[in-house]
Parts: sequence; C-alpha cells; structure tokens
Amino acid sequence: MVSEERLSNASSVAAGKKRPILRGVRVLDLSRFLSGPQATLFLAGMGAEVIKIDEPRGGDPTFTAPPYFGPHGVALDRRSSEDLGIAYLKRARGKKSISLDLKSAEGREVFLKLVREADVLVENFKVGVTARLNIEYETLRATNPRLIYCSITGYGSTGPERHRKAFDLMVQAATGMMSITGDPAGQPSKTGASLSDGIAGTFALAGILGALYQRHETGLGQFIDVSMADCLLSLIFDEPFDCYGNLGLAHRQGNRIARFSPFNTYRAADGAVAIGAGTGADWTRLLKTMQREDLLGVPEFMDPGWRIENNARVDAVVGQWAACLPVDEIIRLLDEADITCGPIRTIEDVVAWDQLRVRGMLKPVRNPHVPRAEGPLAAGFPLKFSEADATHDPRVPVPREHNAEIYEGLLKLSREQLAGLTRAGIV
Repeated sequence: MVSEERLSNASSVAAGKKRPILRGVRVLDLSRFLSGPQATLFLAGMGAEVIKIDEPRGGDPTFTAPPYFGPHGVALDRRSSEDLGIAYLKRARGKKSISLDLKSAEGREVFLKLVREADVLVENFKVGVTARLNIEYETLRATNPRLIYCSITGYGSTGPERHRKAFDLMVQAATGMMSITGDPAGQPSKTGASLSDGIAGTFALAGILGALYQRHETGLGQFIDVSMADCLLSLIFDEPFDCYGNLGLAHRQGNRIARFSPFNTYRAADGAVAIGAGTGADWTRLLKTMQREDLLGVPEFMDPGWRIENNARVDAVVGQWAACLPVDEIIRLLDEADITCGPIRTIEDVVAWDQLRVRGMLKPVRNPHVPRAEGPLAAGFPLKFSEADATHDPRVPVPREHNAEIYEGLLKLSREQLAGLTRAGIV
C-alpha cells in the first residue's frame, strides 16, 4: 500500500517541486562553536528539522561573542542588546532554538522525551561530559534504538589522548598540518580558516547520512565517533609525507606540491597568478606559450623528477615570463593553451566573483532584530541537486524562540507544565 507521504512526494515531483532530501528528519543539536554546528547547518540546509538545545542560563556562546552585527552595522564591541555574534548568525541559519537544563533531573526527563521523537543527535562535548550528564549513547539507545548519535571530539572517543580538549589550532598542530604549511624558510603556520573544525563537521554529515541509509535496512541507529584529528589526517596523508626525508624533500613546500613542477604562485606585472603543469604535455604547452621552445631540447628540463628537485630553476623560468605580463593576459594565454591557472584573489575579489554569484555561494546573514538589513556574507549550500532543494534558510532563532512549539506542540506538555518548567529555570 502506498503511503500518503509517498503519494504527496510523487505529486510534488510531478508538479515540478523539489523535495528537500532530509525532510522529516529531526535532529537534536547539543553542539557548540564550529565542528558540530557545521554538521547541523548542512543537515538543516538539506531539509532536516534541527533543534538547537541551549543551556537556559549560558546559552550559545557565539550568540554574544564578537564580532557583532546589529542595528549599527559590524563592530567588535556590543553596542546594544540587538547586536548578535556574526558566527551565530552564520551557524544557526535554518535552525530552531529551545532551552533546557540537562544537569537537572527534570530537564533530563524532558530531554529523554525529545530523544524519543528524534532521528539524530549531534554533540561535541569533551569526552566524559555526556557520561556525567547521563546522556551517553548507551543510555539514549535504550530510550530510542533508532537514534543516530554523532559525537565529534578533538581526538576521538578512544585512545590515550581522548580526554584532551581541542580547538582547530591544536588539531592542526597535533596532526602535522602546521609543519607542512607555510613558507619553507619561515615558521610552521595554521591555515587561514579553521580547517579541522569544518572538515570534521563535513565528515560528520557524511557519517550521519550513511547511518540514515543503513537504518532503512536495519531499523536501528548507531554511534558515530568523529575525531577532528582523524578527519584532518585522512586528507593530509594523500601526500607521501613520511617518505619526503628519503626523497630529500622538505616537508614545507610553500605553494608547491612535490609531484609536479612547475606548481606555484608567480608575481605578474599587476598582481599574482597560480600556475600548475600536471603532465609532461602541460609542461610542453607551457614552454611553447612562454616562447621557451629552446628548453624542449634540454633533457633535464623535460625530466619531471629533475624539475621537482630543481624547482627554483623551473620557477625562475616561469617567473621571468609572468613578471612581464598582466594577470588577465597570463590567464588568457594559459586558458587558450589548456594549462591550469588562476588569479590569486583577495577576499574583496572573491566577493565580487561572478562565478560565486551565479552559484549562489555568498549570501548575507540576517539579524532577526533588524530583518531588513543585509549583514555580513556567509557561504551558501555547496551541493546542487537536480531533484532536491538544498539551501540555507537565512532566518536564525533567538534563544528559546521555539520552546512553545517544541514542548507544547511536539511533546504535548500543557501550557501550565511549560510555565512551571520555565519558572524553575529548567527551560
């Protein structure tokens, strides 16, 4: 027998409407800062109902953390109660907000009722916190065997360093990311953005989607253990960094990569460009474009291994050519020769880049206190589906905004019960 929902879905498709992929999936979001909120932001963008659960007294730490956006624009100091943290305005898009004291017996009882109605839970507490709160996976599985419980930590739930706190900086340092980033003659450096947080949140999304798929087969949820260090390391070690010493290569290559040459950034007459030759054919076409056919007959310059060992000599050839031309001309010539290249854009250039505008990848955030004002830009949803809607709703909740909807509507608590919990500081 075909369900009413499936009939509704079929009619929507027939009418040309796109159904969000995760419509009907309910997510409890206990996470803070970036890794967990990144995962739940993606889930909300794919249509899930994400319910942020904040502690009644402290709330989301990014709600009142600088920098701010409010009635008077962007500032590092909070000029009014209507100024909200920009990080909150980006990470809370499309989510609902409720408050609940998980440390109290009454709050935990209410929380278990929420768990019974949920499909997914995401948390990024330090290892041991959920056990102290008595909301660890083994306990919640007894309440809802279908629950998918995703835990994001710095180093994972097992291993000798599982109890260590971690921010992105510490994870980039611990995994060796900083040791391979930066100028070879300079100091180790982190990446400009909080890469390990964002990567862990993205891996968490993948894990949750996989667990939802498997639940269709088994009917059961499961525990997903996401380590920021594991996720970052899994992407770093595509390169054979452990072999660099044997190859006579420095771990920090700057903008180069130890498989291709040339592969670097080069100063142009009016800016800078990135140029990479990934194959011998690319290098041959680049030499012809630079009118350096004389090097085609030099065995060393045609040997990729020699070029990697002698990057400085190769870069001198490319750099001398690039320095005499404007960026646009370099890009035009290399595009015509089918050689991978690109301008080095500033953030201001990125904001003005038509490619991102067409793809809907930069959208202003909205402060609910000044709804008509366009705020700082946030990233749009990065995946485009032909048969589904996936987009970030710009609306963000104020704390407790959805208490009545969730507690009275979903959990069927009476208005008097909710008022009592509010007076007691439970919600």
